[in-house]
Amino acid sequence: MTEHTELRETVRQRYAASALKVTEGGTGCCGPEPVEVDENFGSTLYAADDREALPAEAVAASLGCGNPTAVADLHDGERVLDLGSGGGIDVLLSARRVGPTGKAYGLDMTEEMLALALANAARAGATNVEFLKGTIEAIPLPAATIDVVISNCVINLSTDKPAVFAETFRVLRPGGRIGVSDVVADDGLTPEQRAERGDYVGCIAGALSFAEYRAGLAAAGFTDIEIVPTHAVADGMHSAIVRAAKPVTTEPAPAAAAETAPGATPGAGGCCR
Repeated sequence: MTEHTELRETVRQRYAASALKVTEGGTGCCGPEPVEVDENFGSTLYAADDREALPAEAVAASLGCGNPTAVADLHDGERVLDLGSGGGIDVLLSARRVGPTGKAYGLDMTEEMLALALANAARAGATNVEFLKGTIEAIPLPAATIDVVISNCVINLSTDKPAVFAETFRVLRPGGRIGVSDVVADDGLTPEQRAERGDYVGCIAGALSFAEYRAGLAAAGFTDIEIVPTHAVADGMHSAIVRAAKPVTTEPAPAAAAETAPGATPGAGGCCR
């Protein structure tokens, strides 16, 4: 296997194990234990009301670094896509916000997480959700069909971030938007310094800098880009809220944009929940 294929498999194995831990824990007398105990990641970043309204298994499987549904400003009737949906916590919260006339999609590459998410949707009685298997670099949805794309600490795991940005731009309708929680590095940190602070599976080493993230989104065609740090997850590394919009009127992006934008390396998809 290539380095990028090995990385994707390492990520898949970690989150498959997390899903199985939650599933097995759910058979115990006291319910599942959270798979992430670091206060910078996981279900503690969600409001108590949100946690209490969802199946315990969805809450326990949360491995993100924020709460994208709290910043995405979702409305009735909208179609939402969650990149790297894991156990489904953000899909289920989105489904509640968009109501019965809207729809929430979850995309994940891990069979075990997809199985857990489907079980959680059934427990929640959610009928306006759909979970898809695939990578975030090749989203299995038609162009211009999504109103809002969310994600929670997943994009930093990809080794082909320009492809993620390009695919996100493609599936959004004109005027659509993103509301993402992700790990972002200080501009002064080199890739080697970022690697010293963690690894891909820990959602640290793969992070873009603030400048690289902004440039990557702009290269894909996004406007109104806003990146706001919320809390530190390591020295010089931050959980951040990322917002951007697809213009109502768009021109075709240059064919080479995805090849030359920051973060371009061939290969893996990722999921960090």
